[in-house]
Amino acid sequence: MSMILTQSNFSDLKLVNRGKVRDIYDLGEHLLLVASDRISAFDVIMNEGIPHKGFVLTQISKFWFEQMADIIPNHIVATEVGDFPVVTHKYRDQLEGRSMLVKKAKPLPIECIVRGYVSGSGWKEYKQTGSICGISLPSGLVESQQLPEPIFTPSTKAELGEHDENIPFSKVVELCGQEIAETISNTTLAIYKRARDLADAKGIIIADTKFEFGIFEDRVIWIDEALTPDSSRFWPKDLYRPGGPQPSFDKQFLRDYLETLDWGKKAPAPPLPEEIVRKTGEKYIEALYRITGMKP
Repeated sequence: MSMILTQSNFSDLKLVNRGKVRDIYDLGEHLLLVASDRISAFDVIMNEGIPHKGFVLTQISKFWFEQMADIIPNHIVATEVGDFPVVTHKYRDQLEGRSMLVKKAKPLPIECIVRGYVSGSGWKEYKQTGSICGISLPSGLVESQQLPEPIFTPSTKAELGEHDENIPFSKVVELCGQEIAETISNTTLAIYKRARDLADAKGIIIADTKFEFGIFEDRVIWIDEALTPDSSRFWPKDLYRPGGPQPSFDKQFLRDYLETLDWGKKAPAPPLPEEIVRKTGEKYIEALYRITGMKP
């Protein structure tokens, strides 16, 4: 599976969306999700694909969806191409290992973010206000420090090229209703706590992550992806030192490189050196191996 796939092309299938990473096709009763090897940073899609990235995202998601099935149902119908509708089988070389047949849920308009450590935009907000998303935190925390308890810090879903905006819980209630707001908040924290403990045993700290939920047959289900290096900060436990940024198994390596460039963080993306592409891919593969024991 060495082919880098930056864009799927299935001329006789109905493409409904091409996101930052996933191409979504409407197959009638279900959707086909294809995880490409595209990578974005600062909401800009890079020109180069990352080797094996779509495979890594799909297999890690599958692992976590299965681990959490007793907490919340998810959108997976099938992950093997042989179980997909026959019309897709001729595209097996593009689909194998990087695609899922999923239920057609109505996505909620919220990114459900959970933070167990203070990092990234949360650290910036904490330095300015002493809080994240309106949640007051203890004073004197240092960058990358573990929080006393994980916190639910939702954001809006921005259009492609725009930035998500952190919102207080009251806004979630306004957008989704009280009952759904409480369900997704409680579920987000429950998934995170279990994942944090499972990952910890494998030498990975999950500093923060984000989930998406949707409504299917009048109930909330977990959709999109699950605890991947695209949607989470994964830190190697043995190298963890609070008080600054951490080495990571995610796209932070790419972001750190881009921060060294004189670039306005707007499209078009700057070209990526071969070494940055290769090392980013290695970090994704390391995350897959540590979490699932698999290699591409």
